[in-house]
Amino acid sequence: MSFSACAGRLARLRGALIQEDLDGVLLLVREGQNWESAVYLSGYRGTSAALLVSRDEEILITDGRYLVQARSQSPFSVVEQGNRSLVEAAGEEIRRLRLRRVGFEAERVSLRVYREMESRCPVEWVDRSDLLPLLRRIKEEQELRLIEEAARKAAGAFMETLGAAGPGMSEREFAALLEYRLQVSGAEGGWGSHSFIVASGPRSALPHGTPTERRFAPGEWFTVDFGARYEGYVCDITRNVAVGTLDPWARDLHELLVAAQDAAAEALRVGVSGREVDRVARSLIEQAGWGEAFSHGLGHGIGLELHEAPRVSPRGEDILEAGDVVTLEPGVYVEGRGGLRVEDDYVLRMEGPDRITQALPREFFVLR
Repeated sequence: MSFSACAGRLARLRGALIQEDLDGVLLLVREGQNWESAVYLSGYRGTSAALLVSRDEEILITDGRYLVQARSQSPFSVVEQGNRSLVEAAGEEIRRLRLRRVGFEAERVSLRVYREMESRCPVEWVDRSDLLPLLRRIKEEQELRLIEEAARKAAGAFMETLGAAGPGMSEREFAALLEYRLQVSGAEGGWGSHSFIVASGPRSALPHGTPTERRFAPGEWFTVDFGARYEGYVCDITRNVAVGTLDPWARDLHELLVAAQDAAAEALRVGVSGREVDRVARSLIEQAGWGEAFSHGLGHGIGLELHEAPRVSPRGEDILEAGDVVTLEPGVYVEGRGGLRVEDDYVLRMEGPDRITQALPREFFVLR
């Protein structure tokens, strides 16, 4: 990420600080968790850091393992942690800057860490867990290019994996080969903290069926929910694969899901709520008699995280804006028989949506 991109994002954050009457915001990256907003603001990709942004300064605190990396990746002022805890070091910077009201992400801070924050630095801590996710929601063109590249690499890796698959391969073997192909392609791999979904036969009725040793059998099908991460950004795709022959029931259901996705994409417009888009796809599925078998929301935002704002579901109150990137993933799941899902990623522009994942056909693939 360029330093100029950091500058623009910091300017937007500082505008939000003024609007929210905050003197600064503290972000903690610990054991590789909660890195997304840190890399968004600073470009830093290490696994341990405290980032403090005030109205005048931006500081990145980390330990000796990451000092060279931090200085090369980020325009922030880098402070060595030394023998202090991250919270202790951040507290000293907060006192130096004489900050009074400091925002933090309560959703990403344990009770133990919060108590240390209160003890080390008794300022007014203000929970603004939504502040950075809101800033990250609307994607810049640079971010869109990275998501598009992730989608291209995911499509290529999937087709290569499919070419090596066949009856007798296990769900786990397919997932492992797909992850390998992604990394060979130049992607960082899959999602990291989330496993791919590979669910075959009756297990395909599990929307989140993580891979097992179950082997692909002729006459069945399997559902693959996967994606690639490229320079931090992810795509999210689901495809279905028949083994040997295509079951007519599954074929008809697949056609219904593609039609529902197309209808939802047509409804994906600036100013429309996520709930309205969900309703369009859900209505088609209900009319076909499968309403109760569509057991989850239609989609969600993606970016540095696999699940971001906005929500596209029956509870999706977010009003869609240009620059939103969302999944549309209608699915039907019948216990004892199986299920299918079709998922693609769309960027919403003023003139309408573009399908980011168009490099991978939406066909029902068949292994011969």
